[in-house]
Amino acid sequence: MDFDDTPAEAAFRAGVRAWLEAHAEPKRHARDFVGDGLPPDERLAAARAWQARKAAAGYAAVTWPRELGGLGGTAVQQLIVRQEESRFRSSFGIFEIGLGMCLPTLMAYGSEAHKARRIRPGLYGEEIWCQMFSEPAAGSDVAGVLTRARPNGHHWVINGQKVWTTGAQFSDFGLLLARTDPTVPKHAGLTMFFVDMKSPGIEVRPIRQMDGDSEFNEVFFTDVRVPDDQRLGAVGAGWKVALTTLMHERLSVGAEIGLLNFDALWAVVKAAGRLDEPLAGEHLADAWVAEEGLRLHHCRSLTALSRGGTPGPEQSIAKLVKATLAQRMATFALQLRGEVGQVGDADPTSDAYVVERTWTRAAAMRIAGGTDEILRNIIAERVLGLPEEARLDKGVPFNEVPR
Repeated sequence: MDFDDTPAEAAFRAGVRAWLEAHAEPKRHARDFVGDGLPPDERLAAARAWQARKAAAGYAAVTWPRELGGLGGTAVQQLIVRQEESRFRSSFGIFEIGLGMCLPTLMAYGSEAHKARRIRPGLYGEEIWCQMFSEPAAGSDVAGVLTRARPNGHHWVINGQKVWTTGAQFSDFGLLLARTDPTVPKHAGLTMFFVDMKSPGIEVRPIRQMDGDSEFNEVFFTDVRVPDDQRLGAVGAGWKVALTTLMHERLSVGAEIGLLNFDALWAVVKAAGRLDEPLAGEHLADAWVAEEGLRLHHCRSLTALSRGGTPGPEQSIAKLVKATLAQRMATFALQLRGEVGQVGDADPTSDAYVVERTWTRAAAMRIAGGTDEILRNIIAERVLGLPEEARLDKGVPFNEVPR
């Protein structure tokens, strides 16, 4: 395990940090770690402006080829940018799915014409992308999607429903995983498309969350026509394309997920005047140890990347630990406030708001991107090499699986 940057990486990190110090404000308060407190429209405008500025500097997609707007850099350099940016107040989450998952998939499977039209607008924040995999009957089991795509000349006709689609309400395009053949086993009958979210027949319904936001959405498709040239990969090869999308998601290791961390918890406890209490010390120590473990885990990933490796299923560990840790820290911070902790605080600049937002969002993060149970299965089977869980639908045609 390599704990230090190489000389070249250290120089790159210094350049990134200098640029950030010149263009962004550092995080100073607990509230800086969970959001900007802006109304949705203002948040979107601020995110677009920041994305354009970062893209112009070459830091929006470091690993992308220079001809597509990147630096042609390494995955380690991309992670360095993410790590450094996490220390500053910046709005980048809106474009996270597009830049981290959708557009890399388009680069891998899209036509040259589509890449020429779509990559740069996505990079500079002019277009926003979402990912439409999950459905009411296909959450953790993504391959169980029911949304159908039927061929019709040079088009496909889409009918079905997606759910938990982050950012769909303001997205311009989205990746769509649909079933094109129900007579074969579930993984073999899927095809990937990208769709114009303004197409006739698409209805987006925001889902009201318990923290007051509406980041997630239901998306309904009624006879939506998608040109065949917007198909990504071969017919029936959608699962392979989806794995490519999810592989790129793993490169976000080391990034903040917008929840309470040790520094923010320390600020909350200090503001409450409770640093000297044994119980507070115990929780702070637990948080520090867990975050140090995550840091070492990230170092291992960085070392593998610097040697030409690719992050694998072990990245499930980071997400599992981070979300559960944030929920424990937020629960303790609520307890510190006593009975007042049960009363909501609408002021986004207050520490109480930070704690409440983390408490509610951490529960969602234990579901999004794979539930705790699914992540534990991945770790058990693909990291520890334990026997696979029994799967009764393995090899069975999808239309013969009881449901």
